[in-house]
Amino acid sequence: MKVIFIKDLKGQGKAGEIKNVKDGYGMNFLVKNGYAVVANEGNLKHQNTLNEKKKEEDALNKANAIKVKEKLEKLNLSFTVKTGKMDKVFGTISTKQIVQELKNKKFDIDKKNIKSKDISTLGTHNVEIELYKGVIATVKVTLKKES
Repeated sequence: MKVIFIKDLKGQGKAGEIKNVKDGYGMNFLVKNGYAVVANEGNLKHQNTLNEKKKEEDALNKANAIKVKEKLEKLNLSFTVKTGKMDKVFGTISTKQIVQELKNKKFDIDKKNIKSKDISTLGTHNVEIELYKGVIATVKVTLKKES
């Protein structure tokens, strides 16, 4: 029996995937619990329509992410930090602080998307931010010592 998964099921299939399964498993578990529907002509057409919409949405989201990337890469975030002997920084600049500074500049970035570690040395550092699958922006973060 062919089924179309409508929800992700770990170890079995992802949403939109078409698979052959045993009749009893397909009807008594997958269809009954709402993980899949029988792959008939109507359901296949519906799934193809959903796949097309998803591709268009992905392309639009990727294009938007590229526009944001271009704006982000022009930024240089600057932080003033306290230092000790031999310009050793007290503490670190965390991803949370970077996200807050980006929000101040009207960018809504989730801290989970920042791929760099906390920054704890003076100077300019490159921070990678994943905006979308395959779209990674590099923002310059500068740490200056307090006068």
